[in-house]
Amino acid sequence: MNILHISDLHFGPRHWKGNDDALLEKLNSFSADLVINTGDSTTDGVEDEFQEAARFLNAIKCKHVVSIIGNHDKRTMRSHLLFRKYINDAEIIQPLNPELCSKEKIFLDETITKVADPYTDVNFLQTVEIDGTRLLMIGVDSNELYNDNGYIEEQVLAAISLKIDELSYDECMVLTHYSILGIDEDPLNNSLRLIDFINRHKIKHVFCGHTHELELRRSTDLYRDHTFTHYMCGSLSSCNHPNDTNLFLYYENWGTPEMRIHLIRVYENGSNVRFEEEIIVRN
Repeated sequence: MNILHISDLHFGPRHWKGNDDALLEKLNSFSADLVINTGDSTTDGVEDEFQEAARFLNAIKCKHVVSIIGNHDKRTMRSHLLFRKYINDAEIIQPLNPELCSKEKIFLDETITKVADPYTDVNFLQTVEIDGTRLLMIGVDSNELYNDNGYIEEQVLAAISLKIDELSYDECMVLTHYSILGIDEDPLNNSLRLIDFINRHKIKHVFCGHTHELELRRSTDLYRDHTFTHYMCGSLSSCNHPNDTNLFLYYENWGTPEMRIHLIRVYENGSNVRFEEEIIVRN
């Protein structure tokens, strides 16, 4: 199985300055069975940005393109609805006990906002079959509305756990916007909650974005005797840290001892776009 991993496209003012057609041509040159987009498809979560992001994502030549929501995608009270309209219309998982939720603005006041759906979190389970492997993708919304720091809702994880127990699958992965292992100026405030969930369900793979930096790590819980791999992609944004470059990742033979990680850095100078590829082999 081959996976293409992109993140932080930031359509709108922060979208990268390069040529999208050249980028799409490069993305489509890889033989991907699955494309994972780990959030921040937009800059301010407004409709025209979601429309632009959707046009770009729909132009990627892959049967399975799965996107999650990022903190920049949740900057208006209708952002969750626009994300589901244009990017991913997967069935949303409701919290197990809504009255016990502690996440800020996870529910909007319908009498004031008049939005069609007051529940602002976008959590889902999505199953695809690739080469006979049934793959379960767990989309966990680690973002708070109007907030650049992340937060995981315990009642949502409880609901996801119940649904996971009802399903059969060969492999599973968590997709979440915030890094759960790295340190960032806008961090996930309660990352241990998600790490406990991952260890409890013996999930081996976690994909994320947010920091605009590359980070590939393995984490081992010696007490629970469980190890997971943490794949954090860079960005395709014009607002990176001084030492960052735009990049995306391609995992060839993902999840096997023969996995090769292709790190593709993207450099733009006006209409000229240059790609540099590095291949990482790790057992």
